[in-house]
Amino acid sequence: MSNKSTPDNQNSDTSTEAKRILTGIKPTGIPHLGNYVGAIRPAIESIQNSDHEAFFFLADYHGIIGCYDPAIIHESTRAIAATWIACGLDPERVTFYRQSDVPEIPELAWILNCSCAKGLMNRAHAYKAAVDINTEKADVDPDQGVTMGLFGYPVLMAADILMFNATHVPVGRDQVQHIEMARDIAGTFNHRYKSLFTLPSAVVDNDIPLLTGLDGRKMSKSYSNTIPLFGEPNPQVSPEKQMHKAIMKIVTNSQLPDEPKDPDDSAIFEIYKAFATAEEIADMRARYAAGIGWGDAKQALFDKINDEVAPFRARYEELMANPKELEEILQMGADKARRHSRKQLDKARRAIGIRPLAKLK
Repeated sequence: MSNKSTPDNQNSDTSTEAKRILTGIKPTGIPHLGNYVGAIRPAIESIQNSDHEAFFFLADYHGIIGCYDPAIIHESTRAIAATWIACGLDPERVTFYRQSDVPEIPELAWILNCSCAKGLMNRAHAYKAAVDINTEKADVDPDQGVTMGLFGYPVLMAADILMFNATHVPVGRDQVQHIEMARDIAGTFNHRYKSLFTLPSAVVDNDIPLLTGLDGRKMSKSYSNTIPLFGEPNPQVSPEKQMHKAIMKIVTNSQLPDEPKDPDDSAIFEIYKAFATAEEIADMRARYAAGIGWGDAKQALFDKINDEVAPFRARYEELMANPKELEEILQMGADKARRHSRKQLDKARRAIGIRPLAKLK
């Protein structure tokens, strides 16, 4: 049985359809190694040798839900756009756009809001977590600090997906609930009005590694434990030196050189595996058993990462120095995206009764 309803002019048999893949990137920080391994590299590789349609967007409206610094939103949008292009995303091959350049998306979000049950939003993980924190405190309203942006986040995400009738949405395990909510929201609209929206499927690749950060926790900008992919703008320290300096800060145990070490208990080895071949991994495992020093292990990690990333740096720096080129790329993508969104929004508006009263000459 198909896992989707049949929108206008679409075949319900997913086995005979090409996939339409959609990926959003929230601009709330400078890209780091975890972003590259977990999202950028696999997303680009997944479409390089396929005929599937792909939509990649900078989710700047999502970014302002939790980030209230305009400079961060602006600079992060620039850096993330430059990173994806530098790492090989072809804007001619995919539709690469900024969410805020497609005004049909927030309008669709409002339409979906009007048929989405509040109870569904009450079950969202992010909202429940915020309420749980508040209820542990005395004399604090359960909704203190909760904005409508946070509460309604899944509806905007549903609009991002349903606007383009995406069939497959690559997400981390923590985002699967939002795809399920998008399916619920689409199903409600389709049942109440007209079958316009595809029910999307979440794509979770369990083989993609979640990198450990400098302090042993998951690599995340919220922990300030990341390894920069291209580095922060700094005329005094090159991006290559910034990466090297960060890698040398990875926390290790007190074992001395020549002491055998357990590679499976080493953040250095874990990150190394994300960049090395099977043969290189086996060789490094043997070097751990032979007692490689931590300094040498970190240098080997840096060399391996740098071999892969260095070819992208020149293009990244060129794009960062030329925001006009980036803007032209994003506007080209917005034009492509709006060819779809205008039609889809018009269908949704007509389905709910918002249409011209009569044709005018």
